[in-house]
Amino acid sequence: MPIKSGAEYVESLRGRKLKVYLFGQLVKEPVDHPIIRPSINAVAATYDLANSEPEMAAAKSSISGLQVNRFLHIAESAEDLVNQNKMQRRLGQLTGTCFQRCVGMDALNSLYSTTYEIDQKHQTPYHSRLKEFIKMIQRENYVIGGAMTDVKGDRSLSPSQQPDPDMFVHIVKRDKKGVYITGAKAHQTGCINSHWILVMPTMRLKTEDKDYAIIGAVPVDAPGITYIYGRQSCDTRSMEEGDIDTGNNKFGGQEAMIIFDNVFIPNELIFMDGEHDYAAMLVERFTCYHRRSYVCKTGLGDVLIGAAAAIADYNGVASASHIKDKLVEMTHLNETIFGAGIASSYMAHQTASGNWQCDDMLANVCKHNVTKFPYEISRLAQDIAGGLMVTLPSEKDFRGPETGPLLEKYLKGRKGVSTESRVRMLRLIENMTLGRNAVGYLTESMHGAGSPQAQRIQIARQMQLEYKKKLAKNLASVKEGEAAEMTMENPEYFNKIFGVKKKSGTKK
Repeated sequence: MPIKSGAEYVESLRGRKLKVYLFGQLVKEPVDHPIIRPSINAVAATYDLANSEPEMAAAKSSISGLQVNRFLHIAESAEDLVNQNKMQRRLGQLTGTCFQRCVGMDALNSLYSTTYEIDQKHQTPYHSRLKEFIKMIQRENYVIGGAMTDVKGDRSLSPSQQPDPDMFVHIVKRDKKGVYITGAKAHQTGCINSHWILVMPTMRLKTEDKDYAIIGAVPVDAPGITYIYGRQSCDTRSMEEGDIDTGNNKFGGQEAMIIFDNVFIPNELIFMDGEHDYAAMLVERFTCYHRRSYVCKTGLGDVLIGAAAAIADYNGVASASHIKDKLVEMTHLNETIFGAGIASSYMAHQTASGNWQCDDMLANVCKHNVTKFPYEISRLAQDIAGGLMVTLPSEKDFRGPETGPLLEKYLKGRKGVSTESRVRMLRLIENMTLGRNAVGYLTESMHGAGSPQAQRIQIARQMQLEYKKKLAKNLASVKEGEAAEMTMENPEYFNKIFGVKKKSGTKK
């Protein structure tokens, strides 16, 4: 039976006998582990939102003919991409953390167009295989994880040059039924909470890297897979009694390392096998989708802005002009992220396969904003919160017969606000700026979907400096024999903006 709700999703994860290690020990049932469960709750929220707000979080798929969760939908219009962004912001507001499904959504969409173009050149069956896979996961309403980031080893060497070939996931053997892969993927968001994993190359590949040009789908519980759970700041607070010190007791993120040891991928689930010349296309299309997907951080920003405003009120300083000014600045930065991301979706174009790809320049601008602005928003939130945020006694002290009354007396804020409410709000700010959910809001914002320099490279490739210089020279009446060049068509990025179509046989 297909999964219909968050509660049913949680139950679908039970009894899979995954090989998951946390703190050096094998986890018997991940669903019931106090550190893992908040991340499962965050994914469950994606199911419940699709039920409560289907216009935003669900869509009619032309592939399966079903109403499907938007995280499994192949974008059929620019409006679909815009609704992805709205859904992502809303889920950020509801969970205050990473809800772990954006990688799978963006992997499916980038694979859809890439497999189509591989097939057009090489007469391969990848696109039809992918469509059959999509029909199945849409029908069952599964969670899909995307595994792209290899551990890389010596970054100065290509995959085939590594002293240890397992530094990049690669094919180690094959038979008539499929291939076997070995290697590891790092920083894998929500992998243990997924049902299927899409394994993809992580970078541009050369002819000698053909064994690394493998894309395929494997079930999370496939034989040969080991998961090693990643530490998060303050994560063991989830194992303590009480629900105050965690800051956000219900929801959290998840990252783990995936070790593949001769993991089998059957032919029908292979979507690239040796077509190394298309690895760069896949990575660039995926990062375009995924860098725009970082508008999810604006939902977290909304929560943090609200927490900062609330603690200012609890402290009795909400009317102070400098507090108001800081909240305005936080909002300005947050909306700047959202504006670039949603503009990338509005400026989408249709690919040869029929699905829609967001604008690359604006996607990179969105992600580059995300590498900076959440840090400043967090700094301002800490400024407003005050030092008590990091010097609060534990919840046990607040519940203690001797210390509790003393803390209740001396940690009061303004009249009408309970000490506990003030403490809870401070813990939430700590959680998002220093604690467990700072992983998703800050460091993931820095390095997820490519570190800052990756966006700067892509922006530099498209900034059209020569064309802009000609615009300036024209208005300044600078004559350098270039006036005729101004009649040339606008560069590609401006063609998208102004709707100019390239004429056959002309140069950009």
